[in-house]
Amino acid sequence: MTNEDFAARIIQMQGTLYRVTCAMLRDHADREDAVQSAIEKAWRKRHMLRQADKLKPWATRILVNECYQILRHQKREAPVETIPDAPAPEGANPDLYRFFTELPDTLRLTMVLHYVEGWDVKDVARIQRIPVNTVKSRLMRGREKLRTILEVEHSETSKSECLHSPSEASAGLDPVMAEEKEVLGV
Repeated sequence: MTNEDFAARIIQMQGTLYRVTCAMLRDHADREDAVQSAIEKAWRKRHMLRQADKLKPWATRILVNECYQILRHQKREAPVETIPDAPAPEGANPDLYRFFTELPDTLRLTMVLHYVEGWDVKDVARIQRIPVNTVKSRLMRGREKLRTILEVEHSETSKSECLHSPSEASAGLDPVMAEEKEVLGV
């Protein structure tokens, strides 16, 4: 692979790399730093890449290591509770992003790599340096956790709609309220 091909493929991957950092880091500046450092390290070590078709998982592994390095550094600096929640990245669905941020760290990265970035289980395992069966179990636990989060969200939304919509109550959703309105002539 020539230097120009390498550079072109890395530039195409920038969006993917940034989305992966969103699964691991909260601060926008830290995300950008991680992507920049990962690209720079990949460029310096491009001669170590054995197969050109493995560039994406290889660069992503470098990025994950950079994110871990930033997280280790942050542990020494400030408690996590003081860091505000980051907004969703540009072009991302804010609700989906919020649901993913509620997942534990170990599940979040696996879910993002597989479902958002579309990588198969073997590549996710290689990037995270974990067994394939661990990836599968994390995906299963992540889906279960997301299902629970969505059910809670749905039940809260349903309750608030029922509590704040008198027109629906009179339309037959609350028969007692409709009967009282009929008796009162309202």
